[in-house]
Amino acid sequence: MATLIDTLGKTDVRHPEKAGRADSPIQRKPDWIRVRAPVSSGYSETRAIVRARNLHTVCEEAACPNIGECWSKKHATMMIMGDTCTRACAFCNVKTGLPAALDPEEPAHVAEAVAEMGLSHVVITSVDRDDLDDGGARHFANVVGAVRTRSPHTTIEILTPDFLRKPGAAEIVIDSRPDVFNHNLETVPRLYLSIRPGARYFHSLRLLEKVKERDPSMFTKSGIMVGLGETREEVMQVMDDMRSAGIDFITIGQYLQPTRKHAPIDRFVSPDEFKSYEAIARAKGFLMVSASPLTRSSHHAGEDFTRLRAAREAR
Repeated sequence: MATLIDTLGKTDVRHPEKAGRADSPIQRKPDWIRVRAPVSSGYSETRAIVRARNLHTVCEEAACPNIGECWSKKHATMMIMGDTCTRACAFCNVKTGLPAALDPEEPAHVAEAVAEMGLSHVVITSVDRDDLDDGGARHFANVVGAVRTRSPHTTIEILTPDFLRKPGAAEIVIDSRPDVFNHNLETVPRLYLSIRPGARYFHSLRLLEKVKERDPSMFTKSGIMVGLGETREEVMQVMDDMRSAGIDFITIGQYLQPTRKHAPIDRFVSPDEFKSYEAIARAKGFLMVSASPLTRSSHHAGEDFTRLRAAREAR
């Protein structure tokens, strides 16, 4: 498995496992990908709240293009269990290496930040922690519990690792009763070896299916990136696989290459193609679909959750 915990220690290099790779050119983004620089007062306030509690966000660590828009509204996606991941995915900008010990105060700090931001819906994600016996499942559950206690009216969406080879870990997180359980498949099965080498496609699919088996009332969600070399037929097969696993909500967004050492962009998918994917996904029975060049798992997650819940109630 392509984890780093046996070969790498702490290092100042953000992606040491990619250092020996040949550079790939960074393609110029088309006009429909461009976003404004984050300069609002709301952005600064969100940043101050996060910094004051020594928290990490996937918005920053993954270089999300929507950070300016989301943080201006005081919407931040918390990334727990540190800023260092034990996987070596070819698409991801999160730092890789040997993580530090878990912070026992982090659940309380996340809950405080959620309350101060006044979030009606929060997304909580994490790095992969293959170094931990339970993959960090108990810590995840503790964070959910702390937010529930501090902000009982806030709905909680979690975006979890796959907990590969961690028996019983998924059940711990499911039993913490988030409102939405999200785990991204990221790409089509054929590309896993090059793009997501530490993961297994059908394990990830089975994780989401297990959520529905354990708690049929819980919403499930998953997403993929396009522009990595997948075919249209492969994307539609992933949709079918997701529906077979009972997944309620699909997100489809454009892959953006973080650095020259990361997987190159195969192509920029046009807005019209995204609209086509959205129509196909809706026809396949997803309760909610978000498909656009700038779609990301947590972008507009609160609004999407409200519509998702309404769509279920209407059936």
